[in-house]
Amino acid sequence: MLLVLTGATGTGKTGLSLDVAEAIAAAGGAAEIVNADAMQLYRGMDVGTAKLPVAERRGIRHHCFDLWDVTQTASVAVYRDAARAAITDIETRGAVAILVGGSGLYLESVTRELDFPATDPELRARLEQEADAFGPDALWRRLAEEDPEAAGRIHSANLRKVIRALEVVTLTGRPFAASLPDAAPLWRPAVRFLVDVPNEPLAERLVLRSRRMWESGDLLDEVRGLLPLGLADGQTASRAIGYAQAVAVLGGTMTAEEGLADTTRLTWRLVRRQRAWFTRDEEAVRIEGLGEDGAARVLARSGAIT
Repeated sequence: MLLVLTGATGTGKTGLSLDVAEAIAAAGGAAEIVNADAMQLYRGMDVGTAKLPVAERRGIRHHCFDLWDVTQTASVAVYRDAARAAITDIETRGAVAILVGGSGLYLESVTRELDFPATDPELRARLEQEADAFGPDALWRRLAEEDPEAAGRIHSANLRKVIRALEVVTLTGRPFAASLPDAAPLWRPAVRFLVDVPNEPLAERLVLRSRRMWESGDLLDEVRGLLPLGLADGQTASRAIGYAQAVAVLGGTMTAEEGLADTTRLTWRLVRRQRAWFTRDEEAVRIEGLGEDGAARVLARSGAIT
């Protein structure tokens, strides 16, 4: 039995997953949690990603945290293999696997059989040079001409994904959207839940979380420690919300107040993109993230306790 808890950042997925795992244990079963938050895959990126400390995991075993150094480029295929291996191991030991996170493509890579074409370093280098010469918008417009559906899903500011989409289109001669999840078959049966919170309380939660990270100085301290490890050079980690702003503040190109404001603004924009992705899943069961009966609803709908 695979349970999947999805939803935008700040909606209470982590707490709900812990409650569900504890309820399964209380009924005589066992459950373990598999992370599907892309930025939590990086070692040392804890504060800005709201990674749950080990001491707060209630003794529940967690998987797929801290897979990569901050200098490594994210790979959905590498993550997929690690997550599937963890899920298979959990189920082999008779426990329930709970896949939890807000990174849509990472979740779908585990639950569906997606096609991930190989990369071509030379082609990617040419596309990066083109972006340097003509700007990211020029590459996005090219993608819009060659694969309108993919361009509709990828924000023009996300240069890494724009380049990847163009790379796939060029290498395969097929739309990048063909490898995305809408029509892909399932890896194995799963019960999926979409966790959400109304706009006003969610916005308040996100603002409070951002303020705590910035005003405590914890995020800046974390980034100070990661810079000598190569954070600023990482293709993926350096662009994470909060981390990019902290690097700019420490580099003197942005004030702390501007960093906080930019982090809050970009986090809400991320929420909108996540919601747009997840609400396409019409089969997912909707759960109120701040409700008291969330775990009971998950268990009742999934049949995880029999």
